[in-house]
This record gives sequence, structure tokens and C-alpha cells, in this order.
Amino acid sequence: MSTVIASSSAAGFSQEVFEQFLSSRNEPAWVSELRREAFAKYTEFLEQPLDPEEWKRIDLRALKPSQFHLVTTQAAAEASAASGLEANSDPAIGTLLADRAEFAGRVIHVDGQLAISELSEELAARGVVFGSLTQLIQTHGELLKPYLMQKAVKHDQDRMSAWHAAFWTGGTVLYVPRNVRVEAPLYGLVALAKDKAADFSHTLVILEDGAEATLLEETTSLHATHAGLHVGGVELLLGQEARLRYVQLQNWNHRTWHLATQAGHVEKDGFLQWTVGGLGSRLAHTHQDVSLDGRGAVAQVNGVTFAINRQVISYYTQQTHRAPDTRSDLLYKDVLRDESRVIWRGMIDVEKGAPRTDGYQRNDSLLLSTTARADAIPGLEIETDDVRCTHGATVGEVDQDQILYCMCRGLSRHEAMHIIVEGFFQQVYDRIPVPAVQETLSQAVERKLGLGRDT
Repeated sequence: MSTVIASSSAAGFSQEVFEQFLSSRNEPAWVSELRREAFAKYTEFLEQPLDPEEWKRIDLRALKPSQFHLVTTQAAAEASAASGLEANSDPAIGTLLADRAEFAGRVIHVDGQLAISELSEELAARGVVFGSLTQLIQTHGELLKPYLMQKAVKHDQDRMSAWHAAFWTGGTVLYVPRNVRVEAPLYGLVALAKDKAADFSHTLVILEDGAEATLLEETTSLHATHAGLHVGGVELLLGQEARLRYVQLQNWNHRTWHLATQAGHVEKDGFLQWTVGGLGSRLAHTHQDVSLDGRGAVAQVNGVTFAINRQVISYYTQQTHRAPDTRSDLLYKDVLRDESRVIWRGMIDVEKGAPRTDGYQRNDSLLLSTTARADAIPGLEIETDDVRCTHGATVGEVDQDQILYCMCRGLSRHEAMHIIVEGFFQQVYDRIPVPAVQETLSQAVERKLGLGRDT
């Protein structure tokens, strides 16, 4: 990989900025056309209010997109040494997962520019593709064209998806051929370094029939005081009998806005385990849609959120059953401290052609202060008979008797709170068969409680 000079474009996302951005990309014509279509839809959506069902509990008035800028390059390729990142590690980047497991490959982006792309020779020889989206649309364009923002995250879906589709920068591709199993996990990192930088990274995972893989991704900020904007997209596309474990841990600093559109599609007898962690950001909103498209498809969705200070973390989840004998199981657990707020709006949608659906969703929130607030709104839309769909939500404060019980046995109040919170999250931890993720989430909880180095 050759090093090129990175530069910042003009701030904002106007027509002029878009044309400047487009001219800097040197992309295939079909990609540029998709961007132009998306930007046209974005300008249309700007004239329309956001969907009140999804956004009425989220205050975006403080978000000023004109303050943020994309980081572009002055050459056709991406930067191979953005922010001076070396091939092994960089102590300046505080990651949660990077050193907790042996990875078969990794892709790291800083400010939307590629820093590292690695894949084991054994997997590459078996046809696995893992690397930068910007590079792979050049070398594997015919492979990616039928999938990229065609099946899951579509540019005409809403304002956020159009914004993302017009300006996506960097991002990770994982393609696993038919019947290939990737035993070791793969790793992706998206980092922001520059002040007021905007990242529009896109993750595209394609598993052909019978394929299997695990992808662990995280986001982070290099500087605690720098403002940032992330408008991301995730597409998870599973063929028949494919199996994917996907984890994304959001750990931006508390001055970063996180807006994400994420969708997964599962074909016949496929299995998707999707885990999200909401730890950082000033305000985060994730639109997460799981679609079970083939008979016997299964999705397990796990969420762990810990909000402190005045953080606002919001989720809008949809479990869509489009075929018979499908099953979805969503469990989100939230812990809130100080004056933070967590919002979860969930919907199970069963279409007419999906009898014998088994759908479940649950959201539990634990309040560590009287000034924190959790809103949970589950919902069902069922258009067929012979289904079993249930939902539930709970919100409650820490039991003071439990704290007293622990303190009477020599624990400090903080230690008692840690035990209680760990026990609250344990049900989710038990559903994640990746030790590195379990350990990471546990240590993140310690820091959020003030027991570790950072609070």
C-alpha cells in the first residue's frame, strides 16, 4: 500500500461539497451514479420532516451538519498510514477488542481512510474477500454491484440512508464463498482523529449458501475533546444455511454524534447472531432491521447499553418475518446513570406469507439514579394466523436492599453496584459465545461505573 496525503474537504454537505467530494473519489461509473441518485433523494428528504414514529423522542436541534467535514484524499488510492498508524498497533487508539483475540484478518479506517488491511493467506486462497470497500469496488466491482445498497440499506429509504449512500467513505467488505467456514474471528475498527471530522463508513457482509464467519467491529475516537459525526451503514446478507456472528461496539467519545442505518437479511435455514453495544457518543440513534426472508431462518439480536452523564442512546429495531417457520429473538439490556436517557422502539412485523412465526422481543432497563430515564415501546404487527409473538419491557431502579446486602459483606458501594450490574447484563453475556466480547463488555461496565481508568 502506498501512502497518500489526506486533506479535509469544505465543511457541510451542500451540492458544491458533494461535487467536490465526488470528483475526489475516482470510482467506477456505477458507484458515482448511485451516489448522485442518493444525493438527489437526500435533498428531497431535507424538505420533509423525519418520521415521527422513529424520531419524535430524539432532539437533533443541536446537531449542525455544516460544522463537520469529510476527510478526502488527493490521490485515487486510500491512505495506508493515516494518522501514523503502524501495522501492529497504535497506543494512541484506545480500542476495546483489538488485543483480546487472534484474528484471521483486520481492517482499520481512520477518518474514513484505510490504515490497515490484512487477511490470512489461507483464507484468501479459499476465496474469502476481506478488506476496504473503497479498494474492492475497484478490484471486485462485479461481485459487489448486485449487493451494495441494493438489498438492505437503500438510498431511498429515508433521510439518513440517503445521506449515508451519497457520502459513504471507507468501510469494510467481508465475502465468504459457498460452504467456506471461517473459524477465527475477523476484526474491523473505525476511528475518528481530526476535530469535527465526519465518518460515513459502510460495512457489507455477504455470506453465500452454507458459509460461516464471525466479524467483530468497533468504533472509537482518538481524542476525547474532538467533536465528530458518524453516519454509518451496515448490510448483512446471508444465503441459505449460512451462519454469521456479527458484533458492533459503539464507543465514540462524548462529543460524537452517531447515526446508523443497519439491516440484515437471512435466507432459508440461515442463522444470524447480531450483538450491538452502546457505550459512547453524545447522541446515538441506530435503525436496526432484521428480515427473515427464507423458511426456517433464525435471528438472535443482543444489545448491551450503558449510558452516563447526559448521553442519549436510541434504538429503532424491526424484526420482519417474510417466510414460514422463522424465528427471531431480541434481548436488549440497558443501564443508565446520572442524567442519561435510553430510548428503544421495537416492532415485530409478520407478513401474510409467514405462518408459524415465532417472534420475541424484550427490553430491560436498570436505573442507577433518579434523574436517568428509559423509554421502551414494544410493538406487534401481525398479518397472518398460526404465530407466536410476544414482547415485554421493564424499567426499574437498583434494589437498595441488594446494595446493603453486598456492603454488609465488606464490599464498597461501587463494588456492590458492579456485581448488581454484571448480574443484570449476564443474561446477554451468556448468549454471546465469543469470550473476547464477553470480557470486553465486562471491563467496559467497570469503567462506566468508575471502577476502571475512565468513567
